[in-house]
Amino acid sequence: MNKPNERLKWLMLYAAVALIACGSQCLAANPPDADQKGPVFLKEPTNRIDFSNSTGAEIECKASGNPMPEIIWIRSDGTAVGDVPGLRQISSDGKLVFPPFRAEDYRQEVHAQVYACLARNQFGSIISRDVHVRAVVSQFYITEAENEYVIKGNAAVVKCKIPSFVADFVQVEAWVDEEGIELWRNNATSAYDGKYLVLPSGELHIREVGPEDGYKSYQCRTKHRLTGETRLSATKGRLVITEPVGSVSPQLNGNGNQEHITLTRVPKMGSVTLMCPAQAYPVPFFRWYKFIEGTTRKQAVVLNDRVKQVSGTLIIKDAVVDDSGKYLCVVNNSVGGESVETVLTVTAPLSANIDPPTQTIDFGRPAVFTCQYTGNPIKTVSWMKDGKAIGHSEPVLRIESVKKEDKGMYQCFVRNDQESAEASAELKLGGRFDPPVIRQAFQEETMEPGPSVFLKCVAGGNPTPEISWELGGKKIANNDRYQVGQYVTVNGDVVSYLNITSVHTNDGGLYKCIAKSKVGVAEHSAKLNVYGLPYIRQMEKKAIVAGETLIVTCPVAGYPIDSIVWERDNRALPINRKQKVFPNGTLIIENVERNSDQATYTCVAKNQEGYSARGSLEVQVMVPPQIQAFDFGSEPANTGEVSGSFCMVPKGDLPMEIRWTLNSAPIITGEHGFSLSRLNPRTSSLSIDSLEARHRGLYKCIATNKAGSAEYSAELHVNVPPRWILEPTDKAFAQGSDAKVECKADGFPKPQVTWKKAVGDTPGEYKDLKKSDNIRVEEGTLHVDNIQKTNEGYYLCEAINGIGSGLSAVIMISVQAPPEFTEKLRNQTARRGEPAVLQCEAKGEKPIGILWNMNNMRLDPKNDNRYTIREEILSTGVMSSLSIKRTERSDSALFTCVATNAFGSDDASINMIVQEVPEMPYALKVLDKSGRSVQLSWAQPYDGNSPLVRYIIEFKRSRASWSEIDRVIVPGHTTEAQVQKLSPATTYNIRIVAENAIGTSQSSEAVTIITAEEAPSGKPQNIKVEPVNQTTMRVTWKPPPRTEWNGEILGYYVGYKLSNTNSSYVFETINFITEEGKEHNLELQNLRVYTQYSVVIQAFNKIGAGPLSEEEKQFTAEGTPSQPPSDTACTTLTSQTIRVGWVSPPLESANGVIKTYKVVYAPSDEWYDETKRHYKKTASSDTVLHGLKKYTNYTMQVLATTAGGDGVRSVPIHCQTEPDVPEAPTDVKALVMGNAAILVSWRPPAQPNGIITQYTVYSKAEGAETETKTQKVPHYQMSFEATELEKNKPYEFWVTASTTIGEGQQSKSIVAMPSDQVPAKIASFDDTFTATFKEDAKMPCLAVGAPQPEITWKIKGVEFSANDRMRLLPDGSLLIKSVNRQDAGDYSCHAENSIAKDSITHKLIVLAPPQSPHVTLSATTTDALTVKLKPHEGDTAPLHGYTLHYKPEFGEWETSEVSVDSQKHNIESLLCGSRYQVYATGFNNIGAGEASDILNTRTKGQKPKLPEKPRFIEVSSNSVSLHFKAWKDGGCPMSHFVVESKKRDQIEWNQISNNVKPDNNYVVLDLEPATWYNLRITAHNSAGFTVAEYDFATLTVTGGTIAPLDDGTGHGNVHTRIRLPAWMPEWLDLNFMVPLIATVVVVAVGICVVCVALSRRRADDMRGGQKDVYYDVVYNQTMGPGATLDKRRPDLRDELGYIAPPNRKLPPVPGSNYNTCDRIKRGRGGLRSNHSTWDPRRNPNLYEELKAPPVPMHGNHYGHAHGNAECHYRHPGMEDEICPYATFHLLGFREEMDPTKAMNFQTFPHQNGHAGPVPGHAGTMLPPGHPGHVHSRSGSQSMPRANRYQRKNSQGGQSSIYTPAPEYDDPANCAEEDQYRRYTRVNSQGGSLYSGPGPEYDDPANCAPEEDQYGSQYGGPYGQPYDHYGSRGSMGRRSIGSARNPGNGSPEPPPPPPRNHDMSNSSFNDSKESNEISEAECDRDHGPRGNYGAVKRSPQPKDQRTTEEMRKLIERNETGPKQLQLQQTNGAGFTAYDTMAV
Repeated sequence: MNKPNERLKWLMLYAAVALIACGSQCLAANPPDADQKGPVFLKEPTNRIDFSNSTGAEIECKASGNPMPEIIWIRSDGTAVGDVPGLRQISSDGKLVFPPFRAEDYRQEVHAQVYACLARNQFGSIISRDVHVRAVVSQFYITEAENEYVIKGNAAVVKCKIPSFVADFVQVEAWVDEEGIELWRNNATSAYDGKYLVLPSGELHIREVGPEDGYKSYQCRTKHRLTGETRLSATKGRLVITEPVGSVSPQLNGNGNQEHITLTRVPKMGSVTLMCPAQAYPVPFFRWYKFIEGTTRKQAVVLNDRVKQVSGTLIIKDAVVDDSGKYLCVVNNSVGGESVETVLTVTAPLSANIDPPTQTIDFGRPAVFTCQYTGNPIKTVSWMKDGKAIGHSEPVLRIESVKKEDKGMYQCFVRNDQESAEASAELKLGGRFDPPVIRQAFQEETMEPGPSVFLKCVAGGNPTPEISWELGGKKIANNDRYQVGQYVTVNGDVVSYLNITSVHTNDGGLYKCIAKSKVGVAEHSAKLNVYGLPYIRQMEKKAIVAGETLIVTCPVAGYPIDSIVWERDNRALPINRKQKVFPNGTLIIENVERNSDQATYTCVAKNQEGYSARGSLEVQVMVPPQIQAFDFGSEPANTGEVSGSFCMVPKGDLPMEIRWTLNSAPIITGEHGFSLSRLNPRTSSLSIDSLEARHRGLYKCIATNKAGSAEYSAELHVNVPPRWILEPTDKAFAQGSDAKVECKADGFPKPQVTWKKAVGDTPGEYKDLKKSDNIRVEEGTLHVDNIQKTNEGYYLCEAINGIGSGLSAVIMISVQAPPEFTEKLRNQTARRGEPAVLQCEAKGEKPIGILWNMNNMRLDPKNDNRYTIREEILSTGVMSSLSIKRTERSDSALFTCVATNAFGSDDASINMIVQEVPEMPYALKVLDKSGRSVQLSWAQPYDGNSPLVRYIIEFKRSRASWSEIDRVIVPGHTTEAQVQKLSPATTYNIRIVAENAIGTSQSSEAVTIITAEEAPSGKPQNIKVEPVNQTTMRVTWKPPPRTEWNGEILGYYVGYKLSNTNSSYVFETINFITEEGKEHNLELQNLRVYTQYSVVIQAFNKIGAGPLSEEEKQFTAEGTPSQPPSDTACTTLTSQTIRVGWVSPPLESANGVIKTYKVVYAPSDEWYDETKRHYKKTASSDTVLHGLKKYTNYTMQVLATTAGGDGVRSVPIHCQTEPDVPEAPTDVKALVMGNAAILVSWRPPAQPNGIITQYTVYSKAEGAETETKTQKVPHYQMSFEATELEKNKPYEFWVTASTTIGEGQQSKSIVAMPSDQVPAKIASFDDTFTATFKEDAKMPCLAVGAPQPEITWKIKGVEFSANDRMRLLPDGSLLIKSVNRQDAGDYSCHAENSIAKDSITHKLIVLAPPQSPHVTLSATTTDALTVKLKPHEGDTAPLHGYTLHYKPEFGEWETSEVSVDSQKHNIESLLCGSRYQVYATGFNNIGAGEASDILNTRTKGQKPKLPEKPRFIEVSSNSVSLHFKAWKDGGCPMSHFVVESKKRDQIEWNQISNNVKPDNNYVVLDLEPATWYNLRITAHNSAGFTVAEYDFATLTVTGGTIAPLDDGTGHGNVHTRIRLPAWMPEWLDLNFMVPLIATVVVVAVGICVVCVALSRRRADDMRGGQKDVYYDVVYNQTMGPGATLDKRRPDLRDELGYIAPPNRKLPPVPGSNYNTCDRIKRGRGGLRSNHSTWDPRRNPNLYEELKAPPVPMHGNHYGHAHGNAECHYRHPGMEDEICPYATFHLLGFREEMDPTKAMNFQTFPHQNGHAGPVPGHAGTMLPPGHPGHVHSRSGSQSMPRANRYQRKNSQGGQSSIYTPAPEYDDPANCAEEDQYRRYTRVNSQGGSLYSGPGPEYDDPANCAPEEDQYGSQYGGPYGQPYDHYGSRGSMGRRSIGSARNPGNGSPEPPPPPPRNHDMSNSSFNDSKESNEISEAECDRDHGPRGNYGAVKRSPQPKDQRTTEEMRKLIERNETGPKQLQLQQTNGAGFTAYDTMAV
């Protein structure tokens, strides 16, 4: 079988099936043209977009359609709009965006343009309304209020002049007078009566101007509507008031004698102001008129709420379109008159709508679109199709016969000068039409004459097309040689063929088949070439209309043809630009004209042999008619006049037909007065003898000839006086009906029809009808709704159009009234038993008959003698009375009187109510009650037909009588009420009484209630608030009065807050002290220093809290200022004074009352020395410091002092005292240099007091009266050689120093005498030199003498010899390079010659950075460390201070500055229970020195400590209450608890809350009754977290307990029979046998161990304790918490060695899920030996006997003590141990699988000689109380050599990689920790990452038994927040892994392990794993399965307990190793995860 082909077949079959399956659905899903439609605007832009250049604008245009239309923006001329960078852009969503632009970037073609939005898709295009965009550039403008000149008493209109360039955008908002009073626009009616009115157009109208108004000025406030900017006018307008001398006729302001016509436009519903600015004296009268439209007649304007006249100004509010028209204001006074015309146009927004919006029309059918539009004014109506104008301007668009090209989008546009509107509609083609398509056609053929030709054409389409044939443009008809036939195929195609028999040469040419239907045309043409001579078929005469294009093709036959040319008058064409000739014989002449183009054209065809043929074509050009314009005159004609016009057709061919139509109807001569005459062939005249109304309309002249037709229209307006169409007549209407009286008149202009009503009862004087709700006139018809007698009277209908006198008709409207009762329904009351009379008065046309009904039943007095009826005839009608002698309850009924007359009937009803006292209330119930009120309800009783006025609720205390009652009055309409002002917890009796106007009912039955307790109503008393210290206040108070407790007080809420703030109180709760009269007290701590607090107290009971006490305010004690004085500044005054100034610290930081300020100052170079600082106190904010050193830089600080002490010092500032004259040089020498020269040398002044500028050396010969010589010496020169002296003559010398201030004191004088003898002398002086560390030092030794003295140096008494660093300079100086500390000392220089010798001694001091200081720890607390600092003994330079560096174990370094005098320093705000590193550096003015050794220490505090279970857990049936106060915090405050729970048989933990605050109780709800649960609590503090697990059972529904659970796991009752495994015989009772066997085995093994230990006693470790201490440990005791073991002791190597297991099957351990593999791994760990499976079923009593001797613990512990025993190769006897790569059998463990097989077991190599621990070990056995500083390590050894420190768990679900990390070892205490006890774990499968631990610190304080030596931080599966999980590293704690995260120093406590954290670690594993697992699995399983594995924590009991505590805890089953918990009998054990974070 061909597989590829087969596969292909299947694929094709599958595709076919899929296609068939899809067929109908796919087509149905997308039917052709489904929901397709043309575009429609969803969001069309508005007509005007004005925007500021600072804001820009976005114009949105959205359209819908299917497919989604494309949006294009165009200009008004139709061209598309593009982006102009920065000025205009089109966003992707079709918005036209104008960004903000600078004023200079304004471009008119962009920012002042008319745009439109065009939306198009394949179905058509639509264009939006015109969008006039106008950008306004922000320009500065000012407005001015103009002065107004006004005649006294007239009204003034003050105008605000706004510049024209902003007038469109700025409008007046208000006017402000000189007093700042603002006058706003106000449309309220009351505003029009005041003195001032701001007109709608913004002017300020002031009526009745008086002289006082001339003193006021006004400013206008304007607002820019685009920018929102408001501004006041720059000028103030005033009124200039004139008092005329005489009378003044009305004068119009500013217009002179011009014609007073104003044009005003206002939008609809806007307010318009029509001004009549005339003034006169006396004050004129103003009257406003409105002209009737189209006439010269006017009517007075009717004033109402909408139309107001204020002085001469007419204000129209809420203008409507009908308000448009011409208004006339007439002003008159006694002197003359004036008038003003105003034309008002009220604009209404344009809108348009096309009906129908969508229509589907079949081909050839008519289509009509009607444009419905509203708005005012409307100037033009135009139509567009697909965005192009179609030249139609009528509201109705009619398409007579729809063609294909007519489909698309049509739009109607209405426009006026201001705006435009558009509407769109879509025309779709109906039916399923397909235009014809040529599907198959003939091709061009070339052939010889003779044979027949068959041409075929196939076409399709809907409807089916017809096919015709043409040759050379002529239709082919059938004849003897040409046969045409066609037929239709089954699929609807038309096949047509043309047969040509025996083809001739002349048959050649262009053949064309044309397929045509009403939908369209398709054609195909191809040439048939027949060999032969050229031949041209005859061409018929061609007629064409002038202006069109002539296209003709020469009908040539013959083949081949070489050329075809056209000629005219023997000239080859073309002969002008209009003619085009093509090689195929086509001639085209464009824009044909008769004169130039009408002619005979000749076509000439030639072949190559020169044969030719010619054919002629006559072209006739026809000219269509063109009509000359005509009209009927510019003015309307009147009826009866003659009219007419001429229709001339100056252009067009004759003959020509001319006809006339009127309103599209043909005009016939002689009909209706028309006369038509043909004056000549081109002119027709129309005349009308006597004009009538029917002659009005549109006249059209139509001229037609062969070339076409033309028409021209003109309108004839005929004024026709009104004439009745429907003249009103007298009418009568029934009262209450809707009356309608028609009054219609015709005429031109259209008459205005009005109605008036006669005044009085007779016609004559008429008044306008007031428009009201029921009277209205609509289109001449008078409507009176609900006509009444008051509407009766004479009415006048008047029709006026300004032509003639108008029409009027008077009619009488009469109202025929049926009987009527003025009062239709009334109530009448009577007291029961008394007489009553009922009366009815009916008005109407008499006679009227009246009948009585009672409850709709006829009332006949004959049947009941209590009733009597009487009638009385009145002038307006009839009165009927019904009398009742005695009323009964049954007379409460509806009495109806019915009146009837000839015109109708009416009735009236009297509701007779017989009244009596009510019945008593009943069903009194208590709805709700509280301590002081009770809510009652009752049933309403029978009210006695009189409304219940009230209910009276009577209540009393139960022991009182009903005479001592209280009452509550309740309105009668309610049946619920609240009785208040009761006392809480009191018994009351309550009853109720009803009352109406007649009387009171009997009392209801009484109910008894007891009021509820209530919150206390009294306030605590005797409140006192006293400060304790700066941050604490003590509040004391006494309870409220006993009567106001309202229950037992449980406690108090004490609230406090900062006084004078709006913050809420912070409340603390205090329990109530039951001792009578005892004061309560509370200390409020952590308050702000010296701050006033407000304290309130309220008592609370079980109901709630009582009222707050009055605020007690008190300050805390004063503290020290927390901020220094600011703006400290110093100013030097003199050389010894400095002024210091400052600004007090902020008041809020003073923390008290500042009493004084202290200025601390000292010379800057002595600032470091506190002892040399000076202090000055002052109370002011500046002071002057006196007695300072001259020219010295001083450092100063300022601090404020309060009663609390000194505050913070300011930042040091520095100032230098002014210089002064220097002191004298300190020493002078004069040394003989020869017989005429003396060398004078000197030392500089001790206090130079400035910069020495020079020295002056004075010399004088002694004894003589010679003048003193002076010599100036530069400041750097310290010697001067005096020359030209006389020999042996004494000279006196002295020296002065000078500064810029002047010359100083002179030195001592010295005398010397020149001599020939020049002994060796040294000019330099003894001096002390200070050199800086590592810099060069030079010590001078300038010597004189003759002969030249020899210079030698001694250093510290030793002769100097030159070396690399020291050398002698030529001038005798000694140079020391790079001075070090050892160079300090005495340097002596010796000069000697033959005459004498001299010496000087210099002292060199070396300034170096300090050496490392001594740092010692003196004290620790939970959050602070105290260290002692001592400088290094070898420091020479003065120490300035210390820098203390400290950091938490996993945190960042922080520093603290310590002064040099501080003996101790506290490092505070540390983490509780955390490790810290501390070191210090000293610093002096040289710099920072060396660091001290790092001090490793820790703060005090431990993880939370477990509570006793009964104190912590309180169980109920469906909840458990947790009392978190039972937890102990270990010295570090608790932060929060995490609570998780699960049902005992579930694996998943459910987190209840992860943030339970301490000191609260917490309730776990929604538990099921009588169900066992596990509860896991994780307690957090800063030292770490502790996890406790509890079992508990909820109570039953009735509150009982359930039996302990016995599930075979050892958790049940101790007496319950232990289930036997299947392989055990039933007779063996494990409850008895197991303890017995265990006891025997333990005793036997114990004896053996003792014997062996004694025999090895000589091999005791030199540092160990007694060997026998450990024997009980190994075999008789499970390890206590905190126990440790030195595994290196040689005397234990045998006990840890291999001992063959008993060869017997062991049952599964009840209470654990140890499978055999688990037991191998766990069994080989630690001290339980490597060969036995430990059985937890031993009698727990054996543990009570164990005593743990205090074994000294030395040595290093590498990992858990329960790891594999170590192979110490340095000890003898190694052969007994399990050593690396040893293979051996473990018997008795796998016998469950195959008893005949033993398992080969191979160990792995040691890690550095030490065995690794077993992961997940459940515990080790050492005495409790052992030092707990063994580091926990977990994970078995794996991966030989290459991965010595890596451990990968390949099955247990977790794996770890162990990497060693460095550490610090304190040799004193923890000396032997090896370098590999730190490691990093990386979990490669479980998703957790354990970062390596940081250094370990073995501080004396930290290796104590109770201290945790090695914490660890969880980095594991809990992610970042768990970075403080730690585990203490004792072997007794089953810590499966401790790792540290050095990168995380976060102080936050971690949350608990995740929910699915299996805390059980194998022995509590809930999965019931079989013991039967393969050896391969066992070998592979390096970690416990299904539990924590190497990276999770095993359960740990609480550590560090004494033996006695341990024993007690075991008895209570609350702690102990895991194995103990497995046999607990109460089923409610717990497991603690004892961990710590550092």
